Parts: sequence; structure tokens; C-alpha cells
Amino acid sequence: MIAPVSPSTSIGHPGSTPAAWIAARLRSPFIAIWWMLALLFAVTPALAPGVLTTSALLSMLPFAGILAIAAIGQTLVIQQGGLDLSVAGGISLAAAVITKYPNLDGGKLPVAIVFVIALSAAAGLLSGLLITQLRITPLVATLGVNALLIGGVFQYSGGSPTGAPDNLSHFALAKSAGIPNTVIVALIAIFVAAFLIKRTVAGRRFESIGENPGAAHVTGMKVTHYRISAYILGSICYGIAGILVAGFIQTPGTDVGNSYLLPSVAAVVLGGTSLAGGVGSVIASACGAFFITLLDQVVLSMGAKTSAQLLTESGAIAVGMGIRAFSWSAVANRLTPPSGRISTGEPEHAAPPQKGAAEST
Repeated sequence: MIAPVSPSTSIGHPGSTPAAWIAARLRSPFIAIWWMLALLFAVTPALAPGVLTTSALLSMLPFAGILAIAAIGQTLVIQQGGLDLSVAGGISLAAAVITKYPNLDGGKLPVAIVFVIALSAAAGLLSGLLITQLRITPLVATLGVNALLIGGVFQYSGGSPTGAPDNLSHFALAKSAGIPNTVIVALIAIFVAAFLIKRTVAGRRFESIGENPGAAHVTGMKVTHYRISAYILGSICYGIAGILVAGFIQTPGTDVGNSYLLPSVAAVVLGGTSLAGGVGSVIASACGAFFITLLDQVVLSMGAKTSAQLLTESGAIAVGMGIRAFSWSAVANRLTPPSGRISTGEPEHAAPPQKGAAEST
């Protein structure tokens, strides 16, 4: 027979025992990035001791913050089973507009920011419509939109970069309470995105549609609207990243966004969001952005060429996928007994009495 579980004994309840707490974390699809971050922090002092100093981290964090914002946009798109290759064009166009339109006049900066956000939203809307209405695959649709945006950059800027207004550069380079402003903007974006996805009805529907669009459509959810909104919000994130890049670099080139395409995808993959769509985590993607930025700094500090960054990013993706492929659930199951029961050593289900024996009694 099975002994009843008293209210004070919640065996198998996540967090009720240390083993159960660990098991719940092992079942998380976002565990890989935490293992990789811990490993990188462990080996960095031996490989490049200067990278983890306070000054080195403060100089690195702005780049990680900008990449994290781009990764948030990519996460939203990938959660819907898509892939956005217009990251490079979106960031480059935003950087060109935010510098060319004000033309060093800081008073025009607010209008330029609104202009950038509007253009970014329009680019995302175009990608969403091409994918949902014309049934063009996300890879082809966003690649075409990226080419359109790059063409717009050269047409608008004339192929020559312009300096950012002083107030934008001052904001992007400054710190508040010792924290770079770009990092503060990234933290705000992460908090807002995580709250909307995890704590609102629309966010839970967003995840449900990404995981199973067919079932979501049957239940009456507006699948098309959510998918289009993912590309719009993603493009807005690229626009914000482009604004910050322009202010930080001060004179961005026409191809400034190219270096963010592969890292934005890598950050999402390392963060644990499935390329097939469904549940994702913008927090884990932001951690993936920090991991990639730190890894690049370690590689460069060891004297490797800049081209080695692509190799290390590719290797990091392979390692991250390998960690994700490991059967962590099997380890978790060994740590926790079946939920809600305490076994007494007897069979869980007693065999039913035979019909003849029951009649004879």
C-alpha cells in the first residue's frame, strides 16, 4: 500500500529539498549557458588574467549590452520559429539615420530617434508580411529585407559616414552610478521583454503560438498577428542597438551592423531558445551575449587575430549544442522520487482480487 503524504512532506515538489531544486534546474532548457559561463570564468584567469579586471569588464560591458539588445529581438523572432537575417541592415540603417539626419545638431536627435524607430518597425512589418502573407520562408524574406536596408544605407548616407551628435555620444559613453548607460538600456529592455513574455496573457499566448501554431490557431489565437509583431519588435530592437552603436563609436561605418548578425544568433542558441520555436528566455539570450563578448575578449587578449572570433563563436555554438543535447532530465530523475508518493517497498498497485475468490467470500 502507498503511505499518504502529509502536508509537511512535499516529496517531489520543486524546491522542497536541495535535490529537488537541483533537479528542477537541470530540466531547464537554459542550463547550458550557465555551465558555459561558469567554465569560461574558471579558465579566463589562466588564459587572459587581465580580462576580468574591473576596468576591462567596464570597457567590455557596453558591447555586451548592445549585442544583448540585438539578441532580444532575435529571440522574439526565433520563438516564433523564424530567423531574422536583417539584423545587419537594421543596425546599419539606424546608425546611418541617427547620425546623418541630425548632422551634428543635438536638437534634432529626438526627431531622429522617432524616425529610426518608425523605419525599424516598417522593416519588421515588411518581413512579417512577406512571411505570413506571401508564404516566403523567413530565411529568404529577411535576407531580401536586409539587402533592401543595406541599399537604403548607401542611398541615404552616400557611402560616407557622419559623426554622431555630441549629446548622443555623451550618453552612450557615460556611466550612471558606475554602470555604462548602454548596459542600463539593455537591462531595461531585458526586464520589459521578460515581464511581457512571462507575466502577461499576451506573452503566454506568444509562447504558445511559437510552440504549436496549429493548436493555437484552433483555439482562436491570432497567429498571424503575433508572428508579424515578433518581426516588428525584433526590428525595433535592432534599431535601438544601432542608435547606441552610433553613439558609442561616434562615426559608424556603413557596414557597422555586419558584426552583429552571427553573434545575435549565437547568443540565442547558446541561451537555450530552440530554433524550432516555442519557449525562450531573453535573460538567457542576454547571458549568451555576455558570454560571446567575454570569449572574444579572451581570444583577442591571447594574441589571436580578429578572424579567430568567428571560429571561437562557431566552436561555442557547437559546445553549447552539445551541452543541451546531454540528457539532463535523466540526471534530474535520479535526484527526485516520483512526485506525491513515498514508497514503502510494496508494489504500487495491488493486483485486483479474482472474481471467484470474491464470490466465495
